[in-house]
Amino acid sequence: MKDKMNRILSFLIVALTFVSCSEYQKALKSEDNAFKSKVAEAKFNDGKYKKALRLYEQVAPAFKGKPNAERMFYFYAKSYYETKQYYLAGYQFESFVASYPKSEKREEAAFLAAECYYKLSPVYSLDQTDTDKALGKLQKFIDTYPNSEYLPKANEYFKDLNEKLEKKAFEIAKQYHMLADYRYEYNVALKALENFIADYPGTPFKEEAMFYRLDSAYKMAMKSIPSKKEERLNYAKTTYTSLVKFRPETEYKEKADKILADIDKELQQYTNSN
Repeated sequence: MKDKMNRILSFLIVALTFVSCSEYQKALKSEDNAFKSKVAEAKFNDGKYKKALRLYEQVAPAFKGKPNAERMFYFYAKSYYETKQYYLAGYQFESFVASYPKSEKREEAAFLAAECYYKLSPVYSLDQTDTDKALGKLQKFIDTYPNSEYLPKANEYFKDLNEKLEKKAFEIAKQYHMLADYRYEYNVALKALENFIADYPGTPFKEEAMFYRLDSAYKMAMKSIPSKKEERLNYAKTTYTSLVKFRPETEYKEKADKILADIDKELQQYTNSN
């Protein structure tokens, strides 16, 4: 009896699957856009996002600009989102927000649009154009919906992207410092590190950046022409003071103290000559 029930159940499942597939194939070939849209939503609700999207792509041009197409365009955008096509999803969500300003889904769509751009942001080592764009989209959402239920997530995304740009800026400044020994461009490295410290005062990389600034300032001073050497040595000494003031027990203390000793030794010649 149990085996018979299992066979009947299996038959029903196969039959339903066949009917569902037949309906989908019928919708693909149909000229009835309302039918296509209905089947597309059914596929979406079943988690068959690629199939739903294929149907939505067919009917979207016919519904564009029509006020009764709000539901269809929401699911259309969401289908792109669920299939991880974030460029297209972001565009469709933004289009939805613009087309249906009174929709109850407007706030969610605006957030999902911003989230799509967040997901397009690459790792910090690559070009950050999409990260800048995502920050702009998130800021717009935060300003437009300050009491949104999505605000905590939007702020989290915003913070994450800023930290990515911060790491990118630090790695660039650090690279200038690392290359300075080969190119003797200590002034370039120094400027990059100073800009980074000024632009990101609360950065977790501040201690490391301040030591690299000291190291670059010291090396630039030591290789300077006589007319500029004293001034640059004194500046290097101020960068040491800034470092130990910021972090008295810095992990770079031993190296920094050695640099300071070299600076003071060089400065003695100017003290003795005065």
